[in-house]
Amino acid sequence: MFTGIVEEIGRVKATPAGSLVIAAGDVLQGTEGGASMAVNGVCLTVTDFDQKSFAVDVMPETLKRTNLGTLKAGDRVNLERPLTLGGRLGGHLVQGHIDDTGRVTSVRRGGEATLVRFDAPPRLMPYIVEKGFIAVDGVSLTVVTKNSSSFQVSLVDFTAKNTTLGGRRVGDLVNLEVDIIAKYVEQLSRASRPEITFDFLEEHGFLVG
Repeated sequence: MFTGIVEEIGRVKATPAGSLVIAAGDVLQGTEGGASMAVNGVCLTVTDFDQKSFAVDVMPETLKRTNLGTLKAGDRVNLERPLTLGGRLGGHLVQGHIDDTGRVTSVRRGGEATLVRFDAPPRLMPYIVEKGFIAVDGVSLTVVTKNSSSFQVSLVDFTAKNTTLGGRRVGDLVNLEVDIIAKYVEQLSRASRPEITFDFLEEHGFLVG
């Protein structure tokens, strides 16, 4: 489990088949083989590491469903270690399980912040609400506005400078993970809906016996 508060921007050193090698510093402190690491919001397992870099395996399914398959040597990535029990939850609960990808559709300056709009697949839009949480490339953000096919967030200068989102441009592919609480609420509400039958309709006055 993660918080969506990026600890460090790493840089891809190599992309051997089925894996990534990423140069990093701070996130290597306390890291062990088999530990989890969020890379652009994707929860991956550290398979090897030294004092300046770490390696992770990436399954074909993950490459297809995220933007990790587009990475090349020199690219920057957002890094976060898992949340520790008793630690502060500065963002929101992020699983590191990407729901889908979206694309940047606009970037503009708005006062003291940068407003960025992303399109999203139709199946994700019901889980995205104004003032709600979403993780974009592993960064916990608040939705400012939304319509039927896209949503907008506001990046303060700190977030723009300390994550890869500050360098995103129109057309860039990003990883999206919607708020897990929204998923549970939707599932529970669906489970509580009564089955529509003729008896149900008659009982509630929609049919006259």
